[in-house]
Parts: sequence; C-alpha cells; structure tokens
Amino acid sequence: MKPRILIVDDEARMQRLFEINLSPKFEVATAGDGQTALEVIKSGDVNLLVTDLKMPGMNGMALLHEVRRIYPDLPVIIMTAYGTVEGAVQAMKEGAVDYILKPVKMEEMELLIEKTLSIQRLQEENRSLRQELQTVYGPTNIVGNHPAMKKVLQLISQVAGTKATVLVQGESGTGKEIVARAIHYQSDRASKPFVVINCAAIPANLLESELFGHEKGAFTGAIKTKKGRLELADQGTLFLDEIGEMPKELQVKILRVLEEQKFQRVGGTEDVEVDNRIIAATNKDLKQAVEAGAFRDDLFYRLNVITISIPPLRERIEDIPLLVDHFLDKHRKVFKSRASGVSDEAMKILMDYAWPGNVRELENTLVRAMILCGSEMIRPGDLPEELWRKEEGRVLKLPADREELKQMKKAAQQKAKGEIEKRFIIEALRQGGGNVMRSAEMVGMDRRQFQNLLRKYGISRKDFLKDLK
Repeated sequence: MKPRILIVDDEARMQRLFEINLSPKFEVATAGDGQTALEVIKSGDVNLLVTDLKMPGMNGMALLHEVRRIYPDLPVIIMTAYGTVEGAVQAMKEGAVDYILKPVKMEEMELLIEKTLSIQRLQEENRSLRQELQTVYGPTNIVGNHPAMKKVLQLISQVAGTKATVLVQGESGTGKEIVARAIHYQSDRASKPFVVINCAAIPANLLESELFGHEKGAFTGAIKTKKGRLELADQGTLFLDEIGEMPKELQVKILRVLEEQKFQRVGGTEDVEVDNRIIAATNKDLKQAVEAGAFRDDLFYRLNVITISIPPLRERIEDIPLLVDHFLDKHRKVFKSRASGVSDEAMKILMDYAWPGNVRELENTLVRAMILCGSEMIRPGDLPEELWRKEEGRVLKLPADREELKQMKKAAQQKAKGEIEKRFIIEALRQGGGNVMRSAEMVGMDRRQFQNLLRKYGISRKDFLKDLK
C-alpha cells in the first residue's frame, strides 16, 4: 500500500504537477488552502503533509500550528520561496520536519519525502518497541497479591519518575532484575539503554574494565579503546546485580560515579562524564557485610537511598496460583503446549514445596511440566520427582552445593516459623470468634501486631465469625 501524501498549494497547476510526478510512488491528495487540508487530514489516513508557506486564508504556518495541536505525530514539510527562508526556519522551530525551496525540483522533493517517511517509520517502530518492552518488563509482569508484593509495586511507581539510586534486596530467583527493569521502563529513561552487569559472574581482574572501559594499550590485549558498561548506559540505567560481590577497590570508584557522575577508563587520565541512573541488587545483607569490613559503609549509605525488599516465594505461598497462571499464559504459545491448567493435586504439591530457588525455580519447573505434559492439565507426574517424593512425611530435595544447603536450611527454618505463626493466629482467631481485639488480648498481643499477622498470611476474620456466640 502506497504512503498517502497531502500537497497543499493555492495554485491548481502546481497541485496537478505534484500529482503527475509523485503518483507512481505515492498516493497523492491535494488541497488549495489550509482549511481544506484539515478536512482531508480528518477524513482519512495521511502519512505526510507538504504545504506551501504563503497561501490566502489559513497560511502554511497557521496550518502547521493546527496540525501540531491535533495530530502531533504527522510529519510536515514546508515549501517556501527563496526570499522567505526565515519563515521556513521558524516553521521548523514550530515543529516542521524540513523545508524545500520553490521552484521545486521533483527529484529533490521525492528524495525528501522518502527520507521523511523512512524516519517516521523508524520512530513508529521505536515507539512500538518501547510499548512492547514496557509490556514485557513493566510492573504488570510482577505478579502477587501478598502485601509485601503490593508494597514492591507501590515503591516502583513512586521511585520510577525520580533519579534516586535504588537498592533491590532479595534471595536469588526472587525477581530483582525484573523490578529494576520495571523501574527503568516506567521512567523518562525508558527509551535509553538498560545495561546489566553481574558483579559475581565476572572475575575481579576483568570487572573494572567491563565497568569503566579501557584505553588502547592499558594492558596486554587492549588493542583498542573500549567503552565500559557505564558509558554504554549513558542517559539510561545501569543495573549492578549482586553488588555485594564487588571488590572493595572498585567500590570506591563506583562511589565516585554516584557522587560526581564521572570516572576514568582503565589506563586513562581524563575524566569521562556520564548521566545514568544506578540500580543495585544483592542477595546479601549489606549491613552485615559493612560490619564485617567486606563492604564500604559510605557506598552502602549512598546506595541505600531507596530500598525495595522482595520476599522469598515461601513467604508468599498464596501467590503461587497467580504465578502459575501467569507462567502458563506466558509460555504456552512459545512451547506450543496444550497445558492450560494445573490439577488440584499438582497445585498442592507446588504450594507445599519450599522453593529455595524462588520464582525462577517455579517458572523453570512449569516450563518443564508444560513440555512434558501430554494433556491440558499438568498433573503430579509431570512435575520433577524431588517436588513430590516424600521421605518421613517431608518433601525431600537434596542440595547440590554448600550455598544451596545454606539456602535450604534457611528456607526450612522460615517455613517452620511461618507454619507455627499461621496455626497460632488461626487458633487465636477461632477462639476469639473472629473478633480481632478479643483474639489479640487472649494471646497477649496488641491489635496492630495481630492484624499484621492476619495480613501476612492472608487470613480473613470473616471466616471465623460463624463461631461467635
């Protein structure tokens, strides 16, 4: 389908000339004045407007103002005689994309139209890509009704429009990078780069070069100057994942970036200035690391402007059904799976499991089940054996290494604590007949503490009102 071009000129001869010369490549519509041009634009799709500057009635400048007000994305080219170039320059300041001098050479006009339409297509593709990225990485992709997750979403919304440094805390697999991306794609930097560097995945001797870049000849193998992640993230966001693993000698350099927005490349002597936002993430307790001397206290306080804490999945078990539905919808088409739901038995297994790998482990488990499932319903047999294999009445999953052993022990402690708290609060509420104040007093708690536990475990007092006498 040909692009539709609207030519506005008060001379009928010029209108006809444009139609004859441009119609092989474009669908050409014409108008003799600004008011008629507006009616043409309103009546159908116009991809580009080309208007003379001087016309009786509504002139080209007035038409430009009106089009900018109603159709801000429609590109406008101004035609003008040599003696009124100043007017064309003013029109470009007012929003015209270009101008061309009269008498018009048709070859030049054709090239200018093609260039303008090409730029417009790229801008539309960029807008579409940004919208897609906002859909993929926006807050709607963060699933959960647990109060802690609602707090996460609230904080994302509050900090996205600022330049404040954000520290995202949470165990591995909880979705720290998703939160960082959600902040970026809700901010005014959404069209700029989002650059990720995992401080734990890159050897310490290479991390400095990856972050700051290096000059040619800075070390053996540095055959040319290379930009680091900080420069690549200029005008955008740099996500420092697992910043707790960053060597102390680099921490002081990152601190300077945060305070002055400048640094030097490895082997360089001149400052490089950048404008980027830094979001850091860690699965460590940085406060403990500071006390142990493994992390700089000044960097910790500089990072800890806004902290977003993501709870582990075992502390928000009630979100698992929502996450299951989300991941089934997300991956069904990609893996061409028939699976559209999970049986009650399989869901119970998913709800009972401790999930040391958190949301990432749940997603990978469901992807595996979708691939292996031969029906529309995922059943226990489609899940990994370690999820449903029992030993002495407990789910058995052997840790693969020391770090996983540590995580699993912590998960088991948290789960046991959670189960005790939940049963305790349910029994208190049952004995109190659904009355929060009475139940709290019976167990020696104040009303606020009791209500916090009710919210934490998603328990409703209404379920116990029937016990009132």
